[in-house]
Amino acid sequence: QVQLVESGGGLVQPGGSLRLSCAASGFTLDAYAIGWFRQAPGKEREGVSCIRRTGIKLYYLDSVKGRFTISRDNAKNTVYLEMNSLEPEDTAVYYCAALRTGNLFWCSGSGADYPYWGQGTQVTVSS
Repeated sequence: QVQLVESGGGLVQPGGSLRLSCAASGFTLDAYAIGWFRQAPGKEREGVSCIRRTGIKLYYLDSVKGRFTISRDNAKNTVYLEMNSLEPEDTAVYYCAALRTGNLFWCSGSGADYPYWGQGTQVTVSS
């Protein structure tokens, strides 16, 4: 059974950092492209970043470029989202999603492209 479990969220002050983890079970992560998404209260879900099987990283929000870093550790079957210089506007539930693909060079910032999702982890940035 394919399962994704996010962790690492919490309450942090503006300017602080968090590292989110997305642990995969039931499948081998290296055959999958992974995306990170977030949904703030009253807003639509938005794509934050994705990482291809090759490890190439894409970022979809100008507001997170230079502050967030996505990475993958296939040996640990885990994908990470390192978030620095956090702002109140980053407050949201963060989700990881996975798609098995034979295309080494694909990933997407559209949630509709991913069939497998984690349950989400809450990130709250507040003083």
